[in-house]
Amino acid sequence: MKLAAGRVAATLDRPDPSVRFYLFSGSDSSTSRLHAQRLLGALKAEKVATSVAQLKSDPAWLADEAASISMFGGQRLLWIEPAGEDILPAVTALLDLPSAEAPAIAIIASTLRKDSKIAKFADSRPGAIHVASEPLAARDLVAAILELGRGEGLRLTPQLAERVAEEAAGDLMLARLELQKFALYADAAPDRPCDLDESVVDALGIDQAETDHSRPGDLALAGDLHQLGAELVLLEASAIDAIPVVRALQRRLLMLVPLRARVDSGQSIGTVLGSVWRDKAAVTRILPRWTSARLAEVMVRVQKLERELMLRPVPPSAALGELLMQLARAAGR
Repeated sequence: MKLAAGRVAATLDRPDPSVRFYLFSGSDSSTSRLHAQRLLGALKAEKVATSVAQLKSDPAWLADEAASISMFGGQRLLWIEPAGEDILPAVTALLDLPSAEAPAIAIIASTLRKDSKIAKFADSRPGAIHVASEPLAARDLVAAILELGRGEGLRLTPQLAERVAEEAAGDLMLARLELQKFALYADAAPDRPCDLDESVVDALGIDQAETDHSRPGDLALAGDLHQLGAELVLLEASAIDAIPVVRALQRRLLMLVPLRARVDSGQSIGTVLGSVWRDKAAVTRILPRWTSARLAEVMVRVQKLERELMLRPVPPSAALGELLMQLARAAGR
């Protein structure tokens, strides 16, 4: 079933156990990823990532995994990103199961044609839902950011929400990361909301911190071991907090994932890079070095590091430096 925009929030917040497959498509890939994350939270599930390559080589894997019971008893969400038409045999096998323990989602970072087989399948098959996301109008984008802010315990004025949208270049996943950072700073949460002050955005927003904090991650993703080594020495000497560097790296990955998906769908790297307006020089160095599957793996590792830095007494500079050097060596291969 293809969902109308007005039904998306309620459907994702209260998942129907009979739905086994969610297809998120459209040119606004940040909103598609936000929808997928919303479903993940509503299910209180563990994300189990797979790839198109794996499903092409073993179309039965998705159904087998969906039918199996988790070793630790928790809910799982099978996650295919970036996806494409090639996943149809695997998804068909999933919906043909008599019963399933885990649903699956697929994110396709482009608008699907009317003759798309995977879209027709998701639109018409019981047990499947299709959400197509196109870029939001300015008014709708501000409303979405106001809602995201409420979810983090932040009350924003429409003017401040518009500023957050502009600094995030309309990317709702990036805006959400920013709001999470502001909420952490303000000690805000849904059960103890507070007003977001413009001075907080001045101090912590993307424009203020992005250049210095993004440089280590950009050097790592570009495979520049020599300059990265010097940068890590500087970070250690300056006692710069590791968390902003990790979050700048997350923002860069969120920018790269949909660009790489467009390359995978058949567009040339030159055409894709032509649409980049922010940090084009860095993206030009990085994008050819990484596949979609490797970017997805890096995102998981960076998220894990962020949790470790925030929740456990891991030496921040050592843990961050180790991860960045591993990324640089991988990029240089």
